[in-house]
Amino acid sequence: MLWVDKYRPRTLDKITVHEEIARNLKKLVAEQDCPHLLFYGPSGAGKRTLVVALLKQIFGPGAEKVKMENKNWKIDTGSRTIELELTTLSSSHHVELNPSDAGFQDRYIVQEIIKEMAKNRPIDAKGRKGYKVLVLNEVDKLSREAQHSLRRTMEKYSASCRLILCCNSSSKVTEAVRSRCLNIRVSAPSEEQIVKVLEFISKKESLQLPPGLASRIASHSNRNLRRAVLSLETCRVQKYPFTDDQVIPPMDWEQYVSEIASDIMKEQSPKRLFQVRGKLYELLVNCIPPEIILKKLLSELLKKLDSELKHEVCHWAAYYEHRMRLGQKAIFHIEAFVAKFMSIYKGFLIATFG
Repeated sequence: MLWVDKYRPRTLDKITVHEEIARNLKKLVAEQDCPHLLFYGPSGAGKRTLVVALLKQIFGPGAEKVKMENKNWKIDTGSRTIELELTTLSSSHHVELNPSDAGFQDRYIVQEIIKEMAKNRPIDAKGRKGYKVLVLNEVDKLSREAQHSLRRTMEKYSASCRLILCCNSSSKVTEAVRSRCLNIRVSAPSEEQIVKVLEFISKKESLQLPPGLASRIASHSNRNLRRAVLSLETCRVQKYPFTDDQVIPPMDWEQYVSEIASDIMKEQSPKRLFQVRGKLYELLVNCIPPEIILKKLLSELLKKLDSELKHEVCHWAAYYEHRMRLGQKAIFHIEAFVAKFMSIYKGFLIATFG
């Protein structure tokens, strides 16, 4: 088992990074009227950990008995029947899923799943009617139509179904949905907090962790706790006993993006663009989010550029990121950015060196 999962706090009492949030969630549960919740914050901040601990606080150990299944949904839209397959993680008390995986048909998923859950209202040990919890991840990636559907179903089934929504940016969630939830901001942990977690894991694993290495891992993690723990585990596999000046290996996909950036800088041609497209496909099929690929690629290219080009390249990166969010095929927009960059850089080289 990866250390990220092995040492994830399972109860609100054991959460150390966001203690105040954990205390407030305990109070909510104690009042026995938990509202719809919206957790928002950067990746690796601890949103999922808080949700898992909250579910256990509400439902007890039963919330941990989860099963993963690929469910097929047949949805009658009136004019046609849509067939969709979606992966869900569920217990007898809750269901967790990523409705944005359904792409532009996400609104049908939102409507159908909540309806189905609301029909099967659970009864607790004392014979009272309880409620189920639906955990929706990446809500900021849902289409406008899906978010409007979500608002209506939140109102209609609030007695039998509570929603816990998770996202990186609340600004991409409609005001109508935000206003119907208790908004909880989960900030990125500080480097000092990350160091404490790394020291705790090292102690549990009977490892001697030099303070210098712990600080460098925390610094390299960009305040992403998940990434820091994975880096520590990678360092353990790579070399032990640890040393203060030990190299912290980059993520495989980051190394790959760096190679793509080098390829683009070496040659600007249709042939090279075709080769780059193949490498971009490789990243996408390995589930690296397209926004992350574009952001990292821009970062690597900017390291190699003259200052006079940086502003223009950043402008086009922002343009294609916006287009990517509006469209469906991410590869088109990343490739378009690469082609635009090649055109700009080729023009710059010709103007400079002739």
